[in-house]
Amino acid sequence: MTRPLRIQYPDAFYHVTCRGNERKEIFRNKEDFDKFFQLLARSLDIFDVKLTAYACMPNHFHLLLCTPEGNLSQFMRHFNISYTGAFNRKYHRTGHLYQGRYKAFLIDADNYLQEVSRYIHLNPLRMKSKENQEDKWELLINSNNTSLPGYLLEKNRQKFINYEIVLEYFGGDNRKSRNAYRKFVEEGFREAKASPLEKGKGHGIIGNDDFVEGIKQIFSKEKKSDREQPALRELAKEITPNKLIEQYLQLAGLKREDICTKGRQSEDRAILMELLYRICRITQPEIGRLLGGIDYSAVSQARKRMLFRMQKEPQLRKKYELLQKQIEQMSRIKI
Repeated sequence: MTRPLRIQYPDAFYHVTCRGNERKEIFRNKEDFDKFFQLLARSLDIFDVKLTAYACMPNHFHLLLCTPEGNLSQFMRHFNISYTGAFNRKYHRTGHLYQGRYKAFLIDADNYLQEVSRYIHLNPLRMKSKENQEDKWELLINSNNTSLPGYLLEKNRQKFINYEIVLEYFGGDNRKSRNAYRKFVEEGFREAKASPLEKGKGHGIIGNDDFVEGIKQIFSKEKKSDREQPALRELAKEITPNKLIEQYLQLAGLKREDICTKGRQSEDRAILMELLYRICRITQPEIGRLLGGIDYSAVSQARKRMLFRMQKEPQLRKKYELLQKQIEQMSRIKI
């Protein structure tokens, strides 16, 4: 069986896991956890990677990452070598610490980031234990084995974790959203929700069908090396979200207030939302912030209505495709 293609592009989200070689422990005591997080924080800073959730068990770990620079492979290589070296020196051992390469699933953030974060936070409960359900839950929300405590109470936060990205899907980083996230995670605990990772088996992508097919089409021809990946990555570097908005307003003959005023549901704003999502690869909460503080759910609904209309209205589809082509041409001319 061929190994799933490593897909890398700016602002991609991943679920990453590593397991100890022969399922042996990679953490033997608190000092090992401390060293792990020290080196993790350093690697995050060096490679400008955002960590949004983690879970650590004695013989494996899970990370939920966003890579603004599209550099997951470089980040994981540096981090895993750093921790393996520290672990081997401490315990006077040699050889591999992990069982093969790390495993990574690309995530369709707007549809599955919440579920994957919940899966990670509930992962320690998959281990067999004698505690009853209520005791398990109390241990989970008060343990540093996951990043969950920082999502529930600000006093439990760790500086190297970005909590805002996930909480944006619940309304922002505030008490109401933290309570909503707690309810969301507890619901998964009480009802034993299916693992979202099942969606990624075979192709390594956790996403809706259109997301999976879109990624496959873009990357299927880029199998030779990371250096050849891909047109999408280069385009995202050329067009920042703010630059795209400026170019769109220029082409459409609009002012920023025409698309950033709350309460408006214009065709032009919906087209711009779709272009930001497709070209710049930013999430729907980020799009909402750029366009005047629109709620994530409103962005999602506007995009869905626009995509439905484009299927039914050829002229609207042509308008969208022409604007996309013009924006791409403008960006490449100015580079």
